[in-house]
Amino acid sequence: MSTSETVRFRYNQAILAAAVIAFIGALPLANARGYLLPVLLVPLAVGVWAWRAGTDADARELRLRALVGQRRITWDQVAELATDARGRAVARLHDGQQVVLPAVRGDDLPRLVSATGQTLPDTAG
Repeated sequence: MSTSETVRFRYNQAILAAAVIAFIGALPLANARGYLLPVLLVPLAVGVWAWRAGTDADARELRLRALVGQRRITWDQVAELATDARGRAVARLHDGQQVVLPAVRGDDLPRLVSATGQTLPDTAG
């Protein structure tokens, strides 16, 4: 695997479609009175979040992206990758922090590890 290959995890794009529909549905409400115009910001924010939020992983680092901003975590800061009780993937850091990886499920951990250029040991058998 190339070291420049990035694996991207994003939320289901149906959320983006729902945000577009909600925005269109809110147009008559926002058009009725001027003070209701900020109602359009809610589906707009959800749409931008659905388009942008997620986790990018490559051989150097993890990038956790949110509505605004991102956090970079290098692989040498990660002590282990695990799942929580809800089935989400989490990264436990050497400093004791536990960071939920946006849009990454526990089933996606092998794909996440492959982004590092490493392989998981075969536990079958």
